[in-house]
This record gives sequence, structure tokens and C-alpha cells, in this order.
Amino acid sequence: MPENRKLTEAELLADVPDGLYIGGEWAPGERPSALDVLDPSTGRVLKTIADASPADGIRALDAAVDAADSWAATAPRKRGEILRRAFDLLQERADDFALLMTLEMGKPVAEARGEVTYGGEFLRWFSEEAVRITGRYGVNPEGTGRMIVTQHPVGPCYLITPWNFPLAMATRKIAPALAAGCTVVVKPAELTPLTTLYFAKLMTDAGLPGGVLNVITTTTSGAVSEPIIADPRLRKLSFTGSTPVGQKLLQQASQGVLRTSMELGGNAPFVVFDDADLDKAVDGAMLAKFRNIGEACTAANRFIVHEAVAEEFAAKVTERVRGLKVGRGTDDGVTIGPLIDDRAVAKASALVTDAVGRGATLRVGGSAIDGVGTFFEPTVVTDVVAGSDILREEIFGPVVAIVPFHDEADAVRIANDTEYGLVSYVFTKDLARGQRMIESLQTGMMGLNVGVVSNAAAPFGGVKQSGLGREGGFEGIHEYLSTKYTLTPDPFA
Repeated sequence: MPENRKLTEAELLADVPDGLYIGGEWAPGERPSALDVLDPSTGRVLKTIADASPADGIRALDAAVDAADSWAATAPRKRGEILRRAFDLLQERADDFALLMTLEMGKPVAEARGEVTYGGEFLRWFSEEAVRITGRYGVNPEGTGRMIVTQHPVGPCYLITPWNFPLAMATRKIAPALAAGCTVVVKPAELTPLTTLYFAKLMTDAGLPGGVLNVITTTTSGAVSEPIIADPRLRKLSFTGSTPVGQKLLQQASQGVLRTSMELGGNAPFVVFDDADLDKAVDGAMLAKFRNIGEACTAANRFIVHEAVAEEFAAKVTERVRGLKVGRGTDDGVTIGPLIDDRAVAKASALVTDAVGRGATLRVGGSAIDGVGTFFEPTVVTDVVAGSDILREEIFGPVVAIVPFHDEADAVRIANDTEYGLVSYVFTKDLARGQRMIESLQTGMMGLNVGVVSNAAAPFGGVKQSGLGREGGFEGIHEYLSTKYTLTPDPFA
């Protein structure tokens, strides 16, 4: 297949492997059942792929364990060069990956192309970090010996990725693990597994040895994951998904005292003060809410707007929302694709209905769209009252919920009134207020006068029930390293 290509839908789907990737080989899996991957915009089957059994999962772990010592001993420069080749290949195949994500997840192809850029940056960043794993050497305080601190790969890792960013959530985990010298088993979400399979094929083309990366797709995630997590050879678990599932996985991981990274739910506040540049705030709101159709853990969930500007902000946002075009992500001009499935549509509808029933005003949208596909109207509701479900639950859809506030203390109280703490957004021209909000808002990340915060060079993660650990940045590779301290005698004694 030539490079710099742009395949048709049929050619692309035919080029995606349909087996499990274990030990550098593509295999059909142990059981005869199969996994149908659907296009949420049409409901049609895109491709039928292997459905891994628990035994297949253990075979994948076996392969990762077998490759662990040789990969850990591979020179950091070589590990980095493989990741860099993968980055280059991804740029060459960007159109193919973007189309594939649009087909299986639904996001507009322009946004999918942006995810290729974002996901690729993790390959480039950690290709550079592979050669910067450091330790330290020094005299102990007593002067009787020398302290040597070194970093080592944690060992075989199990990585569970979500459906909403099929490429970026895979590269955000795989790249630092491989850079650190760890081998991995990856289980992509049942709804969007094709991108990960295609990425595994790319990694093979980049020269990654067999067994370093293994991919299993399955309709029975719990049954397949449990024996892998319980296996004493596994040393690390990384998961991105809902908080309830993360809590269950943490319980399972506690039995083996596994290293864990958990990127869980969010309920992001978007705070607009009365001194904010409203046009910039609206631009930020459109990015923070409607990026990825609102199906992002970083999506703004609660728009907390000062009462003096709440009506003007709502009017400006509503006007912008009316201009959004809903449709299949491959169609020209589409800005809002389908939600991932019927359950997502039902949830968005229920949250809006509850808010309006409690007294909120529906400005635009608010309903599922009849016909083929799982589409929901871009929506704005204002004057949402305390206690509404939409203020407590993660929407994961194209719905703006606006709550007025009176003063700064009120804004902080409303913003922090959640068990989650992933990201927050604040718009104000007052530098001192911005600094106070940095220290007052209980989130792991914050956008000050910006609507998008994610960057491969920055530590991504939250506090409270939004998870633990960090992905990206200098911090990201340390999630896959263990620290060893050695004391040696004084060499001059």
C-alpha cells in the first residue's frame, strides 16, 4: 500500500485488521463469536472483528510478559526512534485515520483530523522523553555512603481506552509506556476498536517488535479484564472511562497492589465573570462544549455566568448554536455528528427534560432527531435551578446548561459543588481574580480565558472522583517507571 494515500471508505475498512494482535501476529481469537462495529450515523455494520475470550486476554498478557525483558533492555534511543517513526507514519496516513474515526465514532472529519494531530503529539513527545529518563547520585547526609536513585520500567501494563477519542486515548497511554520500556496489552472500547487495530498495524510498520504491543477486542470487557488484572505478572493498570467502572477496577487492582492511573468522569464548570470579554467567552464556550459533539470528559458541563451578563451570554451562545449543522461527520459543513448510541441520546434527552421540568428555560434544541442515526439537537437551557440532574451528571452531549451566580464566592461554591474535579474554565480580565480561581477551584486542570486545555506536553488528570495519576507532560512517563534506591559504601573510606 503506497504512503501518502487517501483511501475510500471501502478500501480503508478492508485495510483494517479484523483479528486480535498478540505477539506480533494477527489471530482470529478462541471463540466463534464476533464483534460488529457500527456507524452511529447510519446504524450499519462497518466491519466484523474478533471477539476475545478471557483465554485470549491471558495469551496477550503472556506475549507481553515474554517480550518484557528484551524491550526493557532496548536502548532508550531505539525506543524513541520507533515512536518517532510511528509519528511520521501517522502524519502520512492522517486522512485515513481521520476517516476511520469519523466512521466508527461519528465526529466530523475535521475534528477527527484534529485528533490525529493531537494523538500524534504523544508519539512525538514521548519519543523525546524516552532518552530523558534520569536518576540521581549523591553523598548521604551522614557522609558514610553514596545514594544512587534509578528509574526502571514497571513491567507489563494493561491499558483500557474509551470510545470517544479512539486514537488519542490510545497514544496517550501506549507512547509513555513504550518509551519507559514497558510492554502493554491494550483493550479498546467495544464501540470504537477499529482505530486501535489500525494503529497496531502502523506500529508494526514502524518497527515495533512483536509482543511489545498487544491488542484485544471484546464484547465481554469485564470477563476478559478480570483475569488479566488478577494475574500476578501484571504490574500496571491504566483506565480512561466512567468513575463507577474505575472504582470497580481499583478494587480489583488492589489485590495485586498494582500501579494504577485512572482518568475518570468530569463535571467541568465554565465560569464567566461580569468583566469577561464576552465574545472571547462565547468562542471558548463553543470549543469547550461542542468539541467532539460534547462527548469529552473535558467538555464544559455547567456554564456558571454572572447574573449581570447571563442574558447577553445566553443570547450570543444561542445564536451560535442555531448555526451548527448536524449530520454525518463525512458530509461537508457538518459540525455536530451523531452521539455514540441510543443510550447517549436517551441520557441527553432525560437531562434536558428534567432541567426544564424544574423551571429551566429551553432556548433552542432539546430533542432527539428522528430518522436514521443517533442524533441529538444542539441545545441551550438557561436559568437551570439547583438540584437539577444536568448539574450533577456528566452530559456527554451537545447541551449548554447555564446557571447564574451573584458574586465570586457564589461562583466558587457552585463550581466546587460536585464529586468530580477534572477541569475548569474561567473567563475574566482581572488577573488577581484569575489567580484566586486557580487556587480556589478544585480541579486538576484549568483553562484561564481559553476553552481547550489538552496538550501532550502538559499533565492531564483530575482530583476527587475524576481520578488519579497524570497522562502527558514530564509526569506522564513516570506513571510507567518505578524508583529504586541503592546505598553504596563511601568509596574513599
